Amino acid sequence: MTARPADRARYDRATAHLDAPLAIVDLAAFDTNADDLVRRAAGKPVRVASKSVRCRALLERVLARDGFEGVMSYTLAESLWLARSGFEDVLLAYPSADRAGYAELTADPKLASAVTVMIDDPAQLALIDAARDGGREVVRVCLELDTSLRLFGGRVRVGARRSPLHSPAEVADLARAVAGRPGFRVVGIMAYEGHVAGVGDAVAGRPLRSRAVRLMQAAARRELAERRAAVVAAVRAVVPDLEFVNGGGTGSVQHTVAEDAVTEVAAGSGLYVPRLFDNYTSFRGRPAALFAQPVVRRPGLGVVTVLGGGYPASGAAGADRLPEPYLPEGLRYDSQEGAGEVQTPLLGSPADDLLIGDKVWFRHAKAGELCERFDELHLVEGDAVTATVPTYRGEGRTFL
Repeated sequence: MTARPADRARYDRATAHLDAPLAIVDLAAFDTNADDLVRRAAGKPVRVASKSVRCRALLERVLARDGFEGVMSYTLAESLWLARSGFEDVLLAYPSADRAGYAELTADPKLASAVTVMIDDPAQLALIDAARDGGREVVRVCLELDTSLRLFGGRVRVGARRSPLHSPAEVADLARAVAGRPGFRVVGIMAYEGHVAGVGDAVAGRPLRSRAVRLMQAAARRELAERRAAVVAAVRAVVPDLEFVNGGGTGSVQHTVAEDAVTEVAAGSGLYVPRLFDNYTSFRGRPAALFAQPVVRRPGLGVVTVLGGGYPASGAAGADRLPEPYLPEGLRYDSQEGAGEVQTPLLGSPADDLLIGDKVWFRHAKAGELCERFDELHLVEGDAVTATVPTYRGEGRTFL
């Protein structure tokens, strides 16, 4: 039996006592993927991106492994919750306008020592000060650098629209603004090269596009390595005791850590390996997180209908944002219906071997967004569920 049919048999046996819809994490695959991230990080610590995991038990599992240090969170409310839950190093990856959260942060020494917030504009400092409500704790601050590749005098931009800070002088100016403002301390720099870490360079059936992506990414890596080093030097001239320089993501780990200026790399999606990571030449992971939908209808030859399944991922709308019917192999969506809110028809010859109540296994397009659909994850070892743990949603935490 080849790998995918063998996995399907294991997952069906492990969850035979459970009704679908349900979600699982294959712990052997999860741990193998974690080991691969550490290998690619080549001795530099990996900060785990919580938005790609969204399960406290699995965050704790990966942070217990050598090579992982700290969490990269996605909202201030989540950051405070994690810090109160015992996570001691939480970097908030996005600026926040959560005034109540800032009041909590600045009033609690434990939270203020555990959480680092992200800024790219002096106005964000003013918002935090206005939210203090008497809180006097010093706020740990990370400065975000725009990593976009700008070509033809800036007329062409490649990369996410995040920070407005592009040059070393701009980042250093903000560092000076923070240093001159009581109640704040610069401790880090973050630069997420999403156009390298988050864009596949081997898209099936699109060789010219894939070649163009590889050329773009090579140019982007060269440009950013030089500029990031200059930014770090400029900020260290203002803040000699800078604690960390964070960069990268699952798709760029080995390239990002090769830069001397980078002290740590972020990654999270590489633990679950959703379908968007099938389009990379830089690494090959094992799909670890899947969800199952039950067959509830057999409308005709070569067709089954499963309950639900319309779980699109964020980003530019397109077929690549839909979950992938994964097991059994050979199923596909009906182009007229796609993935449905309540039911999803699936076409292909494997449908004729499926019975009412059988499970069809899917991979989500992205990683942690799967956990917004399920209250719990069943952890599979071999052909058995050995634990069931709550997702953020299962703990009543839906931060975004």
